[in-house]
Amino acid sequence: MSDYIKYAFMCKERPPSNNLKVAIIGAGPAGLAAAGYLSCHGYEITVYDKQPLPGGLMLFAIPPWRIPRHRVLLGVKELEEKFGVSFSTRTKVFTGEEKHHEEGDMFVEKKISLEEVVNNHDLVLITTGTWVSKIPRLPGSNVKGVTSALEYVYGFRLFELKLIDRKPKPGRKVVVIGGGYSAVDAAEQALREGAESYLLYRRTINEAPAGIFEIERVQRMGVEFQELVAPVEILAENGWVKGIKMQKMRLGPPDETGRPQPVPIEGSEFIIEADTVVFATGETATPPLSPSEEVLNKLGIKLSKSNTIIVNERYQTGNPKVFAAGDVVTGPSKIGPATRSGLYAARFMHSWIQAKLVKQPLAR
Repeated sequence: MSDYIKYAFMCKERPPSNNLKVAIIGAGPAGLAAAGYLSCHGYEITVYDKQPLPGGLMLFAIPPWRIPRHRVLLGVKELEEKFGVSFSTRTKVFTGEEKHHEEGDMFVEKKISLEEVVNNHDLVLITTGTWVSKIPRLPGSNVKGVTSALEYVYGFRLFELKLIDRKPKPGRKVVVIGGGYSAVDAAEQALREGAESYLLYRRTINEAPAGIFEIERVQRMGVEFQELVAPVEILAENGWVKGIKMQKMRLGPPDETGRPQPVPIEGSEFIIEADTVVFATGETATPPLSPSEEVLNKLGIKLSKSNTIIVNERYQTGNPKVFAAGDVVTGPSKIGPATRSGLYAARFMHSWIQAKLVKQPLAR
């Protein structure tokens, strides 16, 4: 196995330029995979990302014991030095009113409108992922010590990458709510930092998205796992978390996902003391435009009710020169599916513009 992630795996050297400009917005797995594919076809590629380094969640969320950082960064270096891909980091592409803080906004030094990017390139691929976390609106959820899994691990990644000077405080007794990889990673991070770590899930280990193996692995490390429990209220003192009230659940009929639906058991509430509560209950897509009708109509792009970008079977938006792939289209997924969608989108981008050139050469 190569000691780095080879994004441009379809060619050994960069071919001659075809003089077509491509903008990729988002330097995560989907965007980097697309950059590798398109660089092997001679496109002039600029990748925009608000983070200080390319890599997306592979670098800034997923822990290095899953994906070693050097493999991500060396792959990016090859794209840049050998295949001529240009990276514009600390740059946020966005049109409209920004209503949510995203992890990484603190590093932004330059903002560009999506219209400007679209107008200045022959093709655009949006792969901006999911950088806003969902925290349930429970009583007390707005007190200090309540955070999301993404925000929790993001700080440790920044410190490891020497992008901040002080290591975040992990908490002494950390409760993580969720059953996916984000939950497992946050619980393991807390444990590795010396905290007492709890992982609480509303279904059973059999339904947990992270899988039985992963949960049992962190249990052996020392994480305490409790299944069939759901949060009811965050308990606070002087504005800080002091505990969390949980309720026992039982499994009912399947819900829309096909998994058994957790049903609360009356009178089963109990309290766990904690000074940090981490919600790993999902993220929301963060496209580079606001959902206002005026903005969407101007750009010819449509968003779903869950804020994902709507594309056709060729990953093409309503604006024919703008494509989208990865989690900003599907919602939170895994690296494999995100990478695959980036490759598919790049292939369709290439075939679409080549067909267009045959019919009508681009005006310069």
